[in-house]
Amino acid sequence: MRRLLTGVSFVVSLLISFAIFSGVVFSKATPTPTPFAEATSVPKPVLTQETIETIKPLEKLLNSQKLGPVWQNPVKYAIRNSIAAGIPANTIVLLLLLPVIAFVIAAFRHVIGLRGFGIFLPASLSVVFVATGPVTGIALFLIITILSFLIRFVLKRVNLRLQYLPRMSLILWVVSVGVLGILFLAPIVNRPEIIGVSIFPVLILVLLAEDFSRVQIGKSVRVALNLTVETLILSLISYLFLTLKPLQQYALLNPEITLIATAIADILLGRFVGLRILEFYRFRKLISQ
Repeated sequence: MRRLLTGVSFVVSLLISFAIFSGVVFSKATPTPTPFAEATSVPKPVLTQETIETIKPLEKLLNSQKLGPVWQNPVKYAIRNSIAAGIPANTIVLLLLLPVIAFVIAAFRHVIGLRGFGIFLPASLSVVFVATGPVTGIALFLIITILSFLIRFVLKRVNLRLQYLPRMSLILWVVSVGVLGILFLAPIVNRPEIIGVSIFPVLILVLLAEDFSRVQIGKSVRVALNLTVETLILSLISYLFLTLKPLQQYALLNPEITLIATAIADILLGRFVGLRILEFYRFRKLISQ
């Protein structure tokens, strides 16, 4: 019971802190719109959106590059043929960067010692943060985590004795209704960044509820909270890599080097068998002896 109360207070404090922070940021960063501001505002390019601001610079970058023989640049020619056939350039960039992001997450887990929910979920969350923005993504992240925690706590206190799969289905129901309620409230509280959220980021975030609840059932609330926080850290680090324009441009202009170098880096990383950095701190007393 003490652990449950500790977990609830920790999550609630996170939500309150975020609410205060986001209220301050939006109150300062979004002044009253004026006709002049509307006339001069330019949409920011978002890598997950097929907009002119996103695709045109990438296509212009490709057109400025001179290609060599086909046998030396097969992926480059394949990229240009795909774009000519109608595949968006931003989709190709994301697919080229996903192996890089997976390597970054694996390196932070295997060398530094961060855990998190696997590799797929932090990588997917980083794409969600690119699509929604880090503030909106973290807000939905915390809300879904709190909902999954509370419904599991309520089910345990009510003692309905549900089996695992029906219980997970009920948790998904609560999370879906909660996110739907947030979307309903978004026009009332005037949050356009939430109104514009598509179904893809929401579905990825809902996947987190299943992993969080599974760890709660199999281990403890404290372990689930720690894994959730570390997943969030890994996702934000991956988000920073995804939004680096030099990295985007290099991957698009040099896809062969990017893919081969990432594969070699994965192999070298897999050969590492030493202690992780955080394990040196964890076992510092034993090492000193």
